[in-house]
Amino acid sequence: MSDRPRLSITRELVAPVVDRAAQSYELWLNDDDHVLTGDELIARSHDSDALMICHSEILSKDVVANFSDRLKIVANYSVGVDHCDLDALKARGIVVTNTPDVLSDATAEIALLLLLGAARRAYEGDQMLRQGTWTHWAPSQMNGIQVTGKRLGIVGMGRVGQVVARRARGFDMEIHYCNRRPLPTEVAEGAVFHESIESLFQAVDMISLNCPATADNERMINAQSIEWMRDGAIFVNTARGRLVDEAALIKALQSGKLAAAGLDVFQTEPGGNPAFANLSNVFMLPHLGSSTRETRKAMGDRALDNLDAFFAGQEPLDRLV
Repeated sequence: MSDRPRLSITRELVAPVVDRAAQSYELWLNDDDHVLTGDELIARSHDSDALMICHSEILSKDVVANFSDRLKIVANYSVGVDHCDLDALKARGIVVTNTPDVLSDATAEIALLLLLGAARRAYEGDQMLRQGTWTHWAPSQMNGIQVTGKRLGIVGMGRVGQVVARRARGFDMEIHYCNRRPLPTEVAEGAVFHESIESLFQAVDMISLNCPATADNERMINAQSIEWMRDGAIFVNTARGRLVDEAALIKALQSGKLAAAGLDVFQTEPGGNPAFANLSNVFMLPHLGSSTRETRKAMGDRALDNLDAFFAGQEPLDRLV
């Protein structure tokens, strides 16, 4: 029997990551790439020293309580860990890591894509061509909203938010942000700090949601906070679907309170909310924020770096608990 640690990888990852993992670990791979249930995760813990999981695998309090004592570490193939009960994992003495930094550029690209797509009515234009209904050109046809020079409000000025700000400056956008605390002057690069989202929303034309999902900010985008937004604002979400009251957002898009929305994340995933599909002023993607070949490999390498450090008796770089 091999004395190498046993690692269970719960989703299908890019080949270079699996090849690297196979060099140092005895692997169990999820061959059909289905989302493991709680019972399946518990079963894997009895045959694993480590799990590498995605945000699709839910480590609830009850699941963690039934984990085998053999399991020593959970390496998340994600930055967000809202799918993990960190308190329960800590109580069991299970180390938890994530993959920060390496997703920021790719996710910021998607945020700008959504912003541009929503503002410039990309979905409607695409449909017009695909359905063969583009029969003439007119100066008044499909006038969108220009992004250049607008005021962008960023909720959550962490790694991704800061990259979004840098990219948006390329469109001469004026950056405003709301964060737990102001950034150092040299990091803020002239961005205007707001202590509350009420103040932020009242000041900007477009909003990008880039904060982590926690119990404190669940459904922070709701009927009240949407009312604080300027009439005709554009809203973009690349963070988590649970941050948004989707019924309130849909109502605002239907009424014209908001001009448009760009959405990469939803309360229900996969599948999203079918009601959004009936709105021509919504530009949507199926949670593609970090979905580039370069980033998917970098995420796997970061997760494996954490595992390698742990099993070498060192402190993992991205340890959360």
